[in-house]
Amino acid sequence: MIIQKKYKFYAAHRNELLTDKCSNLHGHRYGLRCFFDVQRTGAISTLFADFDDRIEPWLKEHYDHAMLIHVHDPLYVSLCQHMERTGECLKLKCFDRPTSVENLAWQLFTEITTLGFCLVRLEVQETDSSVVDYSRADWIADNRLFASKRTEAPGVPAG
Repeated sequence: MIIQKKYKFYAAHRNELLTDKCSNLHGHRYGLRCFFDVQRTGAISTLFADFDDRIEPWLKEHYDHAMLIHVHDPLYVSLCQHMERTGECLKLKCFDRPTSVENLAWQLFTEITTLGFCLVRLEVQETDSSVVDYSRADWIADNRLFASKRTEAPGVPAG
């Protein structure tokens, strides 16, 4: 059966590869809708609190009021230097790729799965009218794509 849970967090980011307004630092109230595959084992298989007790604190610790930042964004170096110089501790959630909502969906799907949950689908709402619907099949395809990019020599396609 599928159990659906909703979560939210606030975070800043920018898409440094773009040349429009989204290249500027800005924030969103992200909405998540998680669809979990749960196997019935009796009259009560899963309590909703089983999800909330692990996911809500994890989101709060890693994502809520954080800055999502690509480690190859020039701003990342500046922020690290600022923290070193001032002793200020900024909450940075580092990404290996640009912080687009598509990459955020992959990151969240990966991390929630690593927490031990069986996600079949994840919706990431970036604005009131913009949602990415990300499936397990999307996640598997992205894992293959990202793995092939890591194994490619510069200028030489994989495999």
